[in-house]
Amino acid sequence: MKQLVLHHYPISPFAEKIRLILGYKALHWTSVHIPVVMPKPDVVALTGGYRKTPILQLGADIYCDTALIADVIEAIAPSPTLYPKGSAAASRTLAQWADSTLFWAAIPYTMQPAGLAHMFSGAPPEVIKAFGDDRSAFRANLPRMRGPEARAALGLYLERLEEMLGNQAFFFGAQPTIADFSIYHCLWFVLRGGPTAQIFAPFHQIEAWCERIRALGHGTHDVLDSSAAVAIAHDATPLATAGISADTHGIALGEKVVIAATDTGIDPIEGDLYAATRERISITREDPRAGRVVVHFPRLGFELRRRT
Repeated sequence: MKQLVLHHYPISPFAEKIRLILGYKALHWTSVHIPVVMPKPDVVALTGGYRKTPILQLGADIYCDTALIADVIEAIAPSPTLYPKGSAAASRTLAQWADSTLFWAAIPYTMQPAGLAHMFSGAPPEVIKAFGDDRSAFRANLPRMRGPEARAALGLYLERLEEMLGNQAFFFGAQPTIADFSIYHCLWFVLRGGPTAQIFAPFHQIEAWCERIRALGHGTHDVLDSSAAVAIAHDATPLATAGISADTHGIALGEKVVIAATDTGIDPIEGDLYAATRERISITREDPRAGRVVVHFPRLGFELRRRT
């Protein structure tokens, strides 16, 4: 098995989702810390401009978006599964809701003044400003929910999640699924906001569930410098192409294309179409430092077009 290299930073909620999945599957991985805000030159060398966190690297193959990263980890370590038979479709659907709707209620709720002050306690004003400016550009394509609406929405979602969970250990029974990890990383961010965590007080089942997820841990890992990770890509060969098995664009392999997220972090990534399957789109690109890499994206949440 190729070295699992996770490019992330400690306070990233989506990175926490993947760190816990690695822990659940008892995998050993390599940690590469990347900057919280742009510029991220080593990330750009690998991805061509994709700026969301985390990314997963296996040699010269770079996987973007946690929905796809979770599938890749599942293929490497199928047991214990993230997608149990009988609840796989439902757990994926709930996960997608959590990664979008729940996430964009949790973030503005937590980033109100009290939560922001707690999370950036001791940080210089210029650091806080740089973070705010970076995230404003990141979510430029997405209207931001105001604080009062975010609190009302998150409170209602917690009520519904508490009812869904009931007396079960996890949302679909005795074992966690992808839905548990997607819901948890949103709530983990709220918990890190200090005073903002008070919203959990009425929800005892959710609090106990959070402890069960947290206890799964992050597995074991070693540490690597980001420039060394770029060198790994340079010296590796991408996996063989899967070709086109699900063509919805009329674009042939090898054509110049642009792919971009449709919600946040919509910076376009250019390359040549390498593969298009039912669930993912892959492009190949050349970088002076990383060499020839293949960057993989999920179908959902991304758009593909010819480069003009």
